[in-house]
Amino acid sequence: MKLSVQLAGIAWHFKTLAEVMAKATPHRSGDVLAQVAAHNSLERMAARYVLADLPLSVFLDYPLIDDAQDAVSRLIRAQHEALAFHAFKTMSVGEFRNWLLSEHATTDKLAQLTYAFTPEMVAAVSKLMRNQDLIAVAAKCKVITAFRNTMGLPDTVAVRLQPNHPTDDLRGILASTLDGLLYGMGDAVIGINPASDNLTVLGELSRVLDGFIEHYAIPTQSCILTHVTNTLNLIEKNVPVDLVFQSVGGTERVNQSFGVTLDILQEAHDAAQALQRGTVGQNVMYFETGQGSALSANAHHGIDQQTCEARAYAVARHYNPLLVNTVVGFIGPEYLADGKQILRAALEDHFCGKLLGLPMGCDVCYTNHSDADQDDMDSIIVNLVAAGLTFLIGVPGADDIMLNYQSTSFHDARFIRETLKKRAAPEFEQWLNQMNITRPNGYLTSHRSPLLAGPDAWI
Repeated sequence: MKLSVQLAGIAWHFKTLAEVMAKATPHRSGDVLAQVAAHNSLERMAARYVLADLPLSVFLDYPLIDDAQDAVSRLIRAQHEALAFHAFKTMSVGEFRNWLLSEHATTDKLAQLTYAFTPEMVAAVSKLMRNQDLIAVAAKCKVITAFRNTMGLPDTVAVRLQPNHPTDDLRGILASTLDGLLYGMGDAVIGINPASDNLTVLGELSRVLDGFIEHYAIPTQSCILTHVTNTLNLIEKNVPVDLVFQSVGGTERVNQSFGVTLDILQEAHDAAQALQRGTVGQNVMYFETGQGSALSANAHHGIDQQTCEARAYAVARHYNPLLVNTVVGFIGPEYLADGKQILRAALEDHFCGKLLGLPMGCDVCYTNHSDADQDDMDSIIVNLVAAGLTFLIGVPGADDIMLNYQSTSFHDARFIRETLKKRAAPEFEQWLNQMNITRPNGYLTSHRSPLLAGPDAWI
């Protein structure tokens, strides 16, 4: 494996494949913090020259983390389809980029190759791509999932309605839910990040959302974004559970820091599947990821944060999720310093996830001490939707008063749907029409919706 190159009259030598990957990565604060980033743009370009010439098969021959040390590495090895990869085994990373951008990489062909490429291969090629390349290839990927409605159909973009409340107050949560529904949001999921881990509180939240959805016959799903073991306890207590949530990462150690193993995730998947609560499908898992989580847990094994993130998608796809959400910008400027870095990370994550067969959404967000603002968020969501984003987040006023960060609002989602001519999930859109919330063209109506007929029973 050749890890050296002559560039600008300098002989550049890299010690390991992980070093080449890290130093080929576009500049970001998290890799600087981890002391794995290139020292300057010339070293970064030298690493990209080396990476471009490496055969894809090098990632099978020289795993970044030894299988014996890491359950995620073993999962990646088990997922790999050697027969599907055979035609690409002598292709270099640079040639792989050119193939992905060519007319030969069709939507159908990419769907057939979901397990031909490992997360490391996909992460590597993303490092050689411009933003427009990431958009162009991701837009060719189609990933369809379903529970009570259908995600990922062409010319649609769904929205997670996020009605969080700092004290889990039911009136506040349901007021936000009603607000979002009246803007046509909530087809991806009505998902609450609870302030409490108390099982009684979690059960009450789940029952109220389930009752609200059932009362108005809303073709959507609910999720309480608590730890997977809490959700298992709720299922055992016969509390209505639609989707099982869990944050996951790209190494065994980071998942241990989250308090999960692959076996626990499988147990939760099987328990939710057994409930058979879906009507048009049974994809029951909802995962969230984000660049920097492995580093923040000191569980990155010296690997750059974007490659760790791509490895998390191997975990997610093992359980056939309905939704996967990269929460880009949430951890803070220590990992993604500004709007430019957040944009790049969002496009990388979306590209890698879609190429690996996942229904990728994105929480386009930032913390208040980052060098970013809502103009950055506007630019990012437009780029992502152009790339075929499955879903985005809808928060009242774009300001999550429980998690204390800035995201995207119901108004932002309306802007996206109306300006870029995107629709809601078809089953949900039909319900919106029936409830006089939207017209057949997808735009909001001026009529009073039956949803307002008796909200006092719920709020």
